[in-house]
Amino acid sequence: MSLLVAVIILALVFDYINGFHDAANSIATIVSTKVLTPFQAVMWAAMFNFAAYFIFKDHAVANTISKTVHQEYITLPVILSGLIAAIIWNLLTWWYGIPSSSSHTLIGGFAGAALTHALMNNSGLTFADVVESKMILIIVAFIFLAPVLGMAISMFISLVTLVENTWFRVSLIVLTGVFTWFLFIHLQDGKMHRNLSAAMGVHDLEERVLLDPSYQAELDSARYKFEEAEPYLAMYPKKGAEGVARLIIKEVDPGLDQTKLERAIANGDNRWIRYGLMFFIALYCFTYIYVEKVRTPNAYSMAKMFKRLQLASSAAVSIGHGGNDAQKVMGIIAAALIANGNITDFKDMPNWVPLACYTMISLGTLSGGWKIIKTMGTRITKVSPLEGVCAESGGAITLYLTEQMGIPVSTTHTITGSIIGVGAIKRLSAVRWGVTINLLWAWIITIPVSALLAAITYWCCTLFGL
Repeated sequence: MSLLVAVIILALVFDYINGFHDAANSIATIVSTKVLTPFQAVMWAAMFNFAAYFIFKDHAVANTISKTVHQEYITLPVILSGLIAAIIWNLLTWWYGIPSSSSHTLIGGFAGAALTHALMNNSGLTFADVVESKMILIIVAFIFLAPVLGMAISMFISLVTLVENTWFRVSLIVLTGVFTWFLFIHLQDGKMHRNLSAAMGVHDLEERVLLDPSYQAELDSARYKFEEAEPYLAMYPKKGAEGVARLIIKEVDPGLDQTKLERAIANGDNRWIRYGLMFFIALYCFTYIYVEKVRTPNAYSMAKMFKRLQLASSAAVSIGHGGNDAQKVMGIIAAALIANGNITDFKDMPNWVPLACYTMISLGTLSGGWKIIKTMGTRITKVSPLEGVCAESGGAITLYLTEQMGIPVSTTHTITGSIIGVGAIKRLSAVRWGVTINLLWAWIITIPVSALLAAITYWCCTLFGL
């Protein structure tokens, strides 16, 4: 039990460090454009970091993190070693002002310690025997895809913002909003189907069949019931999670747990993210119309407008940062609780875990991370309030998209790519590519270096009998 407590404390310490290490993600541009003072900026970001607790309920990213290593190789010493390695690398990169990924640091440490544990006990194992290689490959791919996606979205937003005709610009924003609405509904449908499948035991049985084919008949039965239950999801949100769960239990399988089923359906709902995005889109449209059509536009009023909009866009990034990064520590704590036998599945994670994780990342953000803020706010490219709005909006949308897909991406990579995007729109020479290439190398080596540190840490733990 004492080792479990130590692991949980270290995980929350890492969450705190993640907060001040990644504070730059959402406040670098509003500090560099002097919209807020550094103290006001960290207060603003921390508040919206914690607000994410009330918005993200599915914790798909946390679930992904907890399953990057096969369960039989997850032990408390493995998690402890991974956390120590992640904390060391995070502090080193913070000290040198390098905006590396806290997310990939944690994943690399976790995987490296698990591989060391497995190979020390069985030399015949392969990488795929220990680590969920498909998921690791997706995470590695998004080291590059997340910043590229953030860059592409921020460039698109920049180009739309620079359209001179107000009504044409507003029309483009509205059309983009409609597309975004239906894209997130599609993601919601996919998440609800996955959650329902898990709640009906299909995923667990698929894993059992891999080890014992005698469960195949039970799996076929569960899949058949799942296919019968799927059409009832179309009745959500009209009948609510409780109504849909009751119908599935009544018409498909009376043996299902109603509370578990309700939670699975409700957790797939992303309506608050959609409402939030539509609020920001409406805010932008009304602001443009008011400043450019109701009032007489001038340089002062336009600058003031973008400074105010930057408050909204930085808040959106802070929500995405909290929702994305806090979940990674949730996944680690859930894995520790499963390894110690306190819970049997990620879905049984206690309510105090997300609350503690969101609280710690918010407190960490309050502590700031001034060296990295300087790198992201001024060294990559000089950012104006207009460009800050575009970069933050692009980064926020990317974070919401990947969170809905359950892909643990780096908030740091994403917002860095967005800042590069708005810089490149001005002219390619506006981006300091030398700084950018150095950052890219830091991103590439983060996972292997963290894995190596974790391997050394795990070996040291074995020397002390852990």
